[in-house]
Amino acid sequence: MAIFIKEPAIVQAAGNKPKEIEEYIGRESSKTTTISVARMVSPAGWEEPPQEPRFTEYTLVLKGMLKVATRSGTFEVRGGQAIIMEPGERVHYSTPEPEGAEYIAICLPAFSPETVRRED
Repeated sequence: MAIFIKEPAIVQAAGNKPKEIEEYIGRESSKTTTISVARMVSPAGWEEPPQEPRFTEYTLVLKGMLKVATRSGTFEVRGGQAIIMEPGERVHYSTPEPEGAEYIAICLPAFSPETVRRED
């Protein structure tokens, strides 16, 4: 059976500044628990608390730069580039450059506040 998504669900973002999260597929928009697909728009200077998610996250940056800090290194993921984060890896996301960033995040299984495991 087909499930048509007319518009995304707007999901509350964590972090020090407002960030747009448009969830097209996932727990909020389609009641899907196996995968989530969301478009993110982060302003300059945005960052969220470090986390150790229990899901794999595939991130494709469309515009700007998403800074991804892990225990193994820090990556500046720019428009046209992508990064894969495996479950259990500590990660800290931010958008320090003046233009911020626009990116697509795909999580397997779907993102949830319980499985993202953000630090206080």
